[in-house]
Amino acid sequence: MTTSDTFDASAYRRALGGFATGVCVVTAHTSEGPLGITVNSFTSVSLRPPLILWCLDQKSWRHDAFAAADRFAVHMLPVEDQALSDRFAWGVCQLSMEEFDSSNTEPPRLKNALTRLDCTTADRIVMGDHLTIVGAVQTFETRPGAALTYYRGRYGAAPEPEA
Repeated sequence: MTTSDTFDASAYRRALGGFATGVCVVTAHTSEGPLGITVNSFTSVSLRPPLILWCLDQKSWRHDAFAAADRFAVHMLPVEDQALSDRFAWGVCQLSMEEFDSSNTEPPRLKNALTRLDCTTADRIVMGDHLTIVGAVQTFETRPGAALTYYRGRYGAAPEPEA
């Protein structure tokens, strides 16, 4: 345990890693072209109306592009897409035309997601060092499969539950 005088941000980050999360990639058409970013700070907010949120580090070089996006898609990744997660977390974040389906009015849609939520931006709230982006879900698709997870700094899998 730490006090505010001895707060250790690295230890705090490790402690937060004790919460297993799913892995999502958010995509949007931006002034820099179609971009993706890996996030695990995703949550459902409301069923009626259907709202979700995700958080974006204000120091990210992609911050301005995603902060300005009026539409975006959240993709919950299958276990076989770990390389894609790594790429959008640390590598090339520009999407090629072969990687997604989209019309001009829809956000880029990755082709292999377990679940995809097409959203319009409902609110943007600065909280600490992150921007919280609230999305109003317009459409969604989902399919069965094992989900990619992240726990204590490592990838894992959540198998499809048996009926």
